[in-house]
Amino acid sequence: MLKVLAEKAASEEPAFGIDEICREGARRMLAVALEAEVDAYVAEHLEDRDDLGHRLVVRNGRAETRTVKTVAGAIEVTAPRVDDKRVDGESGERQRFHSSILLPWCRRSPQVSAVLPLLYLHGLSTGDFVPALSEFFGDGAGLSGPVVARLTRTWQDEQEAFASRSLAEVDYVYIWVDGVHFNVRLGEDRLCCLVVVGVRADGRKELVAITGGYRESTESWASLLRDCKHRGMRAPVLAVGDGALGFWAAVRDVFPETTEQRCWFHVSANVLNALPKSVQPAARRALAEIRDAEDKAHAEAAVKAFADEFEAKWPKAVAKITDKPDALLAFYDMPAEHWVHLKTTNPIESTFATVRLRTKVTKGAGSRSAGLAMAYKLIATAESRWRAVNAPHLVALVRAGALFHNGVLVERSEEVAA
Repeated sequence: MLKVLAEKAASEEPAFGIDEICREGARRMLAVALEAEVDAYVAEHLEDRDDLGHRLVVRNGRAETRTVKTVAGAIEVTAPRVDDKRVDGESGERQRFHSSILLPWCRRSPQVSAVLPLLYLHGLSTGDFVPALSEFFGDGAGLSGPVVARLTRTWQDEQEAFASRSLAEVDYVYIWVDGVHFNVRLGEDRLCCLVVVGVRADGRKELVAITGGYRESTESWASLLRDCKHRGMRAPVLAVGDGALGFWAAVRDVFPETTEQRCWFHVSANVLNALPKSVQPAARRALAEIRDAEDKAHAEAAVKAFADEFEAKWPKAVAKITDKPDALLAFYDMPAEHWVHLKTTNPIESTFATVRLRTKVTKGAGSRSAGLAMAYKLIATAESRWRAVNAPHLVALVRAGALFHNGVLVERSEEVAA
């Protein structure tokens, strides 16, 4: 146990600051843990002996001291060693002791290795790592820009593996789709990330696919959807996206049974842009009456009221609502608990706010592949914080074809009577 003696007067400088105390405590606790681990390993094989009765597993001094960077700072470690003379009967290879606490040649804890790329993702430039973190970790060794760059290159491998995984074992009942654009420093065109986020049958949200496309063309979306289908993806029950996407033509070709739901955030913005500022407040309230109506019948009545009020002077704005009302009100045919999730593409929009922050700091990703990998890593990091949809047990019923009237499950007897 670490014991601190207050031998100096309260007015004097303390012998150790809180950081030094934490590091020293961590060093001692790590040393005790490593000793206990080795003692347990040796005791476990106490009965293993050779023909002369000599023990095959014994302690063998200590390894050279090395510095390991941990979340408590840089800690010097002198790990105990084990001499294991046992031989595997099948392979004939010597057995070796491997510490589960301190991996061989470890110079950074897994937590530190994970946090460095995340700091880069969230805005810290590679050139700023040494001055920003050297004091905390004791020195700048191992924290240079090239080291961080090597860590971030692994994201591209992760993204490629993610893009080729099988989708046959997962059922996505709802999906949100969007195309997100950001700059690429070493390319003439902006990178367009085509993103699909889905809701599994158990109600959890999950990244389904992310790839680079040519703008948001129908062919780019069709290629992505065909690839998902080839890897085993079933047709979603409902897809939510921006009305301007080439996605809709693509999904009608690849998954024609999927119902369309246009994003109300984008629809409202498009309608308001077609109206003069003087009437936008009234139009915004009228749009909210449609979007937040208590059921589909009231929403349809609100659509008619919106058209009656604005069509005479601004027919183009009204046409954005009345041309395809079914695509705007499709979510009303789903469980009421899910309506709040299905009105907009917010799961994608909110997550990509972090991507835009990062690309603003770096003036864009260095290349298209690096930008795509960065976007993938940010979404994968955010995915752990996504909460399931409300009433997740109802998602499986939607997939099973259950009917909902005014957001409430319709029993089969009621359906027959109707």
